[in-house]
Amino acid sequence: MNANDPKYIGVILGALYGLSFRGLWELEALRIFGGVVTVSFMFFVPYVIGFIRVYFECKIHPNLTVWKMIFISWQPIFVFLLATVVTLMEGSICVAMALPAFMLCSSLGGVTAGCLYRYFSKKRSATLMSVALLPLVVAPIEVNFVEMSSTYTVENEITIHAPPNVVWQELGSVARIESEEIGMSLVSLIGVPRPIKASMNAGGVGAVRVSEWEKGVVFKEVITSWVPNEEMTYAFDIDPDVIPDHALDKHVKLGGEYFSPLTGGYYISENSDGDTVLSLRTTLVDNTNFGIYSRVWGELIFRDFHNSLLKLMKSRAEKSTLGATSQNSASSPDVAISIPY
Repeated sequence: MNANDPKYIGVILGALYGLSFRGLWELEALRIFGGVVTVSFMFFVPYVIGFIRVYFECKIHPNLTVWKMIFISWQPIFVFLLATVVTLMEGSICVAMALPAFMLCSSLGGVTAGCLYRYFSKKRSATLMSVALLPLVVAPIEVNFVEMSSTYTVENEITIHAPPNVVWQELGSVARIESEEIGMSLVSLIGVPRPIKASMNAGGVGAVRVSEWEKGVVFKEVITSWVPNEEMTYAFDIDPDVIPDHALDKHVKLGGEYFSPLTGGYYISENSDGDTVLSLRTTLVDNTNFGIYSRVWGELIFRDFHNSLLKLMKSRAEKSTLGATSQNSASSPDVAISIPY
């Protein structure tokens, strides 16, 4: 490897460009000029990184194909993100959520650089400098004048072959959850802690349900409606200061500055077959400016989390029903006599 080779210069400068913005915009004194959880950092910085990489590659291979431009623009992105993980700037959750946007935007930047280099032979250095300044132009405007906070609700449901009263018994206090009961899921793969158990201090409105997750994550849910065998809703009471910093990336910490659940609830009904339909709803607030991008991630993560919990409730309720049925059958002489031979 020759560090003076233009293509290696493109990788190194691209990665250093990203790390510089990541470090500077984390400083509280510079927050009025930009930030990490901004459109300028999430989309414009990787665009410039890809532009830098392909710009220098074109110095030795000016006739790159579009596919080559797309793929090589990812190289400094991977180096940059790896460096943020190694230096503990970011955790796995933020990296996983940012990676698709980073790859897409760096590809756009790379293709732009390749086309400009090919068709505009003059003032190439000035063009590179102008593109490199894009985040610095956009960020202060976004941070000081643009706010796109949104609130939305995610809902999932599952059919359970058990009566409503049996399902209801599984909702309030949840006995310790073994890892095999939840299984592998998207949220666990990207580093989100798994739920361990939940406990109630009482029943009815005003009671407090305490949820415990792995890595020391603990938060409260204050019951806002309580209709046995029909619904249990709650408001989240989350103190982000008591959640360990290593448990969740600070930019997606529950109850934090950018992203948090507000309310939730379980709803029980019966379908035409006499089975129980259990629904789980969570209302979230998103204080980022990422629009549809963060909405997609929020829905994806909470739907995955909902499905894991609903499958747990289904498994436990059906096992409880099956066990009760077997016990009643074994102890009932009438049932035993009625069995045909």
